[in-house]
This record gives sequence, C-alpha cells and structure tokens, in this order.
Amino acid sequence: MLGTIQQSQLRIEIEASADAIHNSLLLPAQLEKWLVGQSFSLGMPEKLTSGSNFTTATGLVQIHHHVDVAKTNCLRLLLSGGIDGFHEWYWGEGWVQSRLEGISILPLNLGQTLSLLSLREFLRNTRG
Repeated sequence: MLGTIQQSQLRIEIEASADAIHNSLLLPAQLEKWLVGQSFSLGMPEKLTSGSNFTTATGLVQIHHHVDVAKTNCLRLLLSGGIDGFHEWYWGEGWVQSRLEGISILPLNLGQTLSLLSLREFLRNTRG
C-alpha cells in the first residue's frame, strides 16, 4: 500500500439524539445523503450489521469497508483499498466521535473533518 500512516481523532457536538445519530451512521439510505464526495456500491444492505461489506469510491480511489462492530452507540469499519486501516465511530446524546487510522495517499484528517461537519449539517436540517 502506498501512502503514509495517518491517525485522526475528532469529537464534535451535534444537536441530535443518539438515535438520530445511530440511524445516520447505520442506515445506508441516510448515510448516502450526508457522506459527500463518495459514491456507494450497488446492493447496500438496508442496515449495517456486523459482517456487512460495501465499497465506496472517492473519485477513482475505491475503499472497501467491512463492518467489524455495529452496536447501539458504536460502529467499527475495517478498511482496505484506498485506505488500509480502520474507522471507529462512537456517539451519544448530542455528540459524535470519530477515530480514523490507516495508510493512504488521501488526506484522512481533512476527509474526516468534512464528513463530521456534513453529518452535523445533515442532522440539523432533518430535525423537527
């Protein structure tokens, strides 16, 4: 794998319930609405569960995701392809935390920051 070893951990406050955050991360129909800059493979499951697999593409770079853990308040994805590593998500009432580690030529911290901001905006616009 070409690239550098990168690590990034971010936590932000989000005006949303833990259930709303859960649905935004584990239901692909919602995930596709806020995860900007990525296209998803066909045949996504209705809900991400442990053992699920899917592929996203950022431009020509494909990233394969294997759902290692999917619980009420956490999601752990094992990544390969454009990123070799893992992405963990934890959340609760009004907050979400993301930890990303891997080898990649992509700027992981920038992508992670943009994803969290996009999630926050999506949840802000879907409240009510």
